[in-house]
Amino acid sequence: MDAATVERLCSAEGWALLQALPPYDEAATLALQQRLRDAGFAPDLVAAALTQSRLRARAAAKFGPFAAGMLLTADGLEQATRLPLAARHAARYAAAGVRTAYDLGCGIGSDAMALAGLDLTVRAVDADPTTAAVARANLRHWPSATVTCARAEDVRLPLGEGARQVGVWLDPARRVPGVADLRGRSRRVSSLEGISPSWGDVQRYAAQVPATGAKLSPAFAHGSVPPGTEAQWSSWDGEVLECVVWWGPLVRSPGRTAAVCRDGGAVVVTERDAAPGAAQPALTSLSGIGGWLYEADRAVLRAGLTGALVARVGGRELDPGVGYVTSDHALEVTWARRYRVVEAMPLVTKQLARWLREHGHDRVTVKKRGVTLDSDLLRRQLKLTGRGKGGSEATLVLTRAAGRQVAVVVSPA
Repeated sequence: MDAATVERLCSAEGWALLQALPPYDEAATLALQQRLRDAGFAPDLVAAALTQSRLRARAAAKFGPFAAGMLLTADGLEQATRLPLAARHAARYAAAGVRTAYDLGCGIGSDAMALAGLDLTVRAVDADPTTAAVARANLRHWPSATVTCARAEDVRLPLGEGARQVGVWLDPARRVPGVADLRGRSRRVSSLEGISPSWGDVQRYAAQVPATGAKLSPAFAHGSVPPGTEAQWSSWDGEVLECVVWWGPLVRSPGRTAAVCRDGGAVVVTERDAAPGAAQPALTSLSGIGGWLYEADRAVLRAGLTGALVARVGGRELDPGVGYVTSDHALEVTWARRYRVVEAMPLVTKQLARWLREHGHDRVTVKKRGVTLDSDLLRRQLKLTGRGKGGSEATLVLTRAAGRQVAVVVSPA
């Protein structure tokens, strides 16, 4: 899709076609395409509209009902911020007294939409003409929002007193344009200096405009967190989606934090929460595994805040860095899963196979962290039938405890 195609989709004819399409059904696409052509629509317009229909169906998970009124690109949709997280971003700017927000590298406009929705004046910028045109279409409901096709590096930001009540939001491109993988998606960039704008440029923006936030990969290294900032890893339903670094008045808790987000809201875990547990040593022997096993949300793990779970349940981490915490207390922790410990043993295949047979298990669900063992290979070595002939299924947590590989048989609490 190019900017001209976006313009055609935004025309009266194109938009009427988009809104008249039935819910996307891959199996019916060819027949629908032919019917639309027979009705007199140009083939290229039909193809573009059906692509939008497919993308909108995928976008519903991120944007809910808003997806039905948006234009999208495949790469833009993949990098776009999920709407509830974008709303959390925007709320920081509003709470900090920001009135004008520069969205540098706005993509298809998801964060700009959230900012404009809180009555901020939005100056959105994207270097790609097609993406800028898509963002312009998505921001059409907010007269105070403008979209310019330009490089973020070329935007002149306010200086000194002019930067008061001004904020900058950056979502640097983390893909290589024109370089696609086998699934047709642009190849990801792994280094901080490979993103656009680069990490160095991001920090220069923050030095110029104190109220700056930058959305980065969840793999952002702890050692790269600038002093005085807040780096927040956020998850949605257990999947870590981003790490945002916040500067200046947008900082709520300096250092590393984790936001565990679901439809019902969000819970934030901080370094202060983790400090008491971080001082607690990990297990020194397998016999120290208690009656309960806890698994922190992945955002907490990414942020390196397992100590908060240790402190919350009065437990100990099985081994440094694995994220599994054992305790004798059964507590409800909204940002962690709890399992009842059935058995714990060294990860020795013959011993584990014998235990499973003796307890009537003929198939297993495997969860692993901190071990390199292949789950399918383990199943073959255990020689389980896997057919459920009168047997039952066991849940195995394969991890490290007290410096050795272990198998912990658990049941959901």
